[in-house]
Amino acid sequence: MGKRHVQAIRAETPPAGDHPSEARTLTAVTGDPALPIALDRLIHERLRLAIVSALAVHDSLTFTDLRTLLDTSDGNVSVHARKLEDAGYVTCTKSFDGRVPRTEYRLTGKGRQALERYLSHMEALIKRVGGA
Repeated sequence: MGKRHVQAIRAETPPAGDHPSEARTLTAVTGDPALPIALDRLIHERLRLAIVSALAVHDSLTFTDLRTLLDTSDGNVSVHARKLEDAGYVTCTKSFDGRVPRTEYRLTGKGRQALERYLSHMEALIKRVGGA
């Protein structure tokens, strides 16, 4: 499978998750009506997937930890973490370490389930498209 096909899946993947009106299948992308996999668009976005993945392997990460791990800007971490927080996938705790503000993120149970579901969907899609 070439890059062009993978990019087409990425570009045409519809929203999914807790919003049934946004969920569709990947039939149009794969041409296979037996593939009723709806990807969670909230997690499918690159930086949000990276945030959720990083939090899945750490108990918690600070804002600075995430920014450094993802090698991105403050604004990107802030915007994408807020979307995940609004969806209930991560929690955000703000405190002070002396006079220095400290923002800490944790993955919620709902976020872990969403990531596991997303990874299962991707695995099934890869197997199905790959003919396995």
